[in-house]
Amino acid sequence: MEFGIATFVTDEGVTPTHLGRALEQRGFESLFVAEHSHIPVNRESQPPDGGELPRKYYRTLDPFVTLTAVAVVTERLLVATGILLLIERDPITTAKEIASLDHVSGGRAVVGVGAGWNREEMRHHGTDPKTRMALLRERIYAMKEIWTKDVAEFHGEFVNFDPIYCWPKPVQRPHPPIIVGGHGPKALDRTLDYGDGWMPTYGLGVDEIAERTAELRRRAEETGRGYVPVSVYAVPAEPEIVTRLAEAGVDRVLFDLPTLPAEETDQRLDEFAAVARSFTG
Repeated sequence: MEFGIATFVTDEGVTPTHLGRALEQRGFESLFVAEHSHIPVNRESQPPDGGELPRKYYRTLDPFVTLTAVAVVTERLLVATGILLLIERDPITTAKEIASLDHVSGGRAVVGVGAGWNREEMRHHGTDPKTRMALLRERIYAMKEIWTKDVAEFHGEFVNFDPIYCWPKPVQRPHPPIIVGGHGPKALDRTLDYGDGWMPTYGLGVDEIAERTAELRRRAEETGRGYVPVSVYAVPAEPEIVTRLAEAGVDRVLFDLPTLPAEETDQRLDEFAAVARSFTG
């Protein structure tokens, strides 16, 4: 099992460079950063955990700026989005950003994607919440065309462009891994359709994660997909929970790091690292 960190990097907490160095020094495998372009003041959509929306949601740094800063001060740490709101982004520009990140990091980019929950936010980007899943699918397939073809084109319902040149191409072949976030009723379908892995949140519950991981692996084998890794987002750093997730077949645990100043971040990372070492030796 691999151990990484999931967090919101904002202008009020630890800097990306300090965080990247701190994670690599402690042996963590990956950093997954959250994204929100903005948060509308007037909202009807409720956050996944309910209650008041923490200010970190509307103070996040751009994920690609953050991850590039992390990449240039580290050598091994995987730099990942968790999750990238592709339904709010142009696929051609985003394909270039991801490929550029993979290029400058030496092939360490990981793309966690999802369709989001804040309907007001996505509407500001011209996205209809009712069709966001179909939009997400087309944009992922369009990016794959750009990453894997010297001359790429795509003609769909939502994404449409004639033949283009677009470089750099990713270091990783055929492209950085696409990890599908979410745990709705169609999450496994989407993972098997266009993903290279599945990433539910810990809030789904260990029993449900175990059951659906087994279903994912069975379906992948039946369709000839091979092994599909599972990462769990925002896991409490408790050995009992990690043990249960390992028994459920989870491949990567992402501890939930609060947005804190540098010194407090280091203290929390020391606690997380101690738990990780009890499993990795």
